[in-house]
Amino acid sequence: MYYKFSGFTQKLTGSAPTAAYSPQGLRPGVPAEAPPMIFASPTKMVSEAKTVEYTVTNRVPDLQKLFQIPDGVPIHLKRGVPDRLLYRTTMALTIGGTLYCLVALYFAAQPNKK
Repeated sequence: MYYKFSGFTQKLTGSAPTAAYSPQGLRPGVPAEAPPMIFASPTKMVSEAKTVEYTVTNRVPDLQKLFQIPDGVPIHLKRGVPDRLLYRTTMALTIGGTLYCLVALYFAAQPNKK
């Protein structure tokens, strides 16, 4: 006996051999004719492309040289003022958020005055 998964009952059910070998209505086959072209102009294949044009220069080698300099500065501060500004802003927000949570917990722990 042949079985297939029933999407309706979510169980295995008995079925015909053709339904068991081609589940959920999928039938192997080749289209009889090629689909019509959507665009009138031919497209280039990837292998036909000679060069690839990028709009941005590759900065990775320069950044690798910068980050690998052994100058004793932590990696998250290597790029100077922007990194220091982001670091200090993050630390200020973290400390401010912690204080806000502690104050909220303090007020939540106080009994209601009726």
